Amino acid sequence: MQPSLYLIPVTLGETSLESVLPSYNKDIILQIKHFIVENIRSARRFLKKVDSNINIDELTFYELNKHTKPEQIESYLQPMLNGLHVGIISEAGCPAVADPGSDIVAIAQRKNYKVVPLVGPSSILLSLMASGFNGQSFAFQGYLPVDGQERVKKIKQLEHFIHHDNQTQIFIETPYRNQKLAEDIIKHCTPSTKLCIAMNLTLKDEYIKTLSVKQWAKQLPDMAKQLCIFLLYK
Repeated sequence: MQPSLYLIPVTLGETSLESVLPSYNKDIILQIKHFIVENIRSARRFLKKVDSNINIDELTFYELNKHTKPEQIESYLQPMLNGLHVGIISEAGCPAVADPGSDIVAIAQRKNYKVVPLVGPSSILLSLMASGFNGQSFAFQGYLPVDGQERVKKIKQLEHFIHHDNQTQIFIETPYRNQKLAEDIIKHCTPSTKLCIAMNLTLKDEYIKTLSVKQWAKQLPDMAKQLCIFLLYK
């Protein structure tokens, strides 16, 4: 079999693998001995969840995060020169989408290696599907600015996009700033603008709701320490 770079999705939280990942993923994972991971400890835990009999000590892990030096990255694909598969695992969801991995994939594409994305949960697509917003034209903005004035400026810009370009705007925030972000949206957006809050996707306490900014002002949920993704539309 041709050596491939596999992009391996991970659950979005403590949910069963069977509910969000196809069994085919397990078959592929068990063929891989080299993994590029965002965090070694959590990657090892995920692999043990995939198959409790997997021998972790036989595996090689290469850490890929904000501390990884650019000159290290290309060497992570060295096993492919020897005919071995390599897998990429991020902390949650799909690698290279709002998570590390795109630099490795770009190198693999440039070197004409086979790149194989496996099926798995993406909070971006799941929330968009459930929002009732435009799924034909949308943009993922990642994290909004931390600075208060810059964040408000960005929120107003996103609101302009939804009205001018008919484009759904999707963004995330760190859990401890979720509440502040939602409050800024309510305070600075037009009351009729629609906001979807999707929280703890695929988990038992999953919450997805779309309301106007005016309606949200009266019933914001407690989002502290929760995994949230936000969508704006007209």
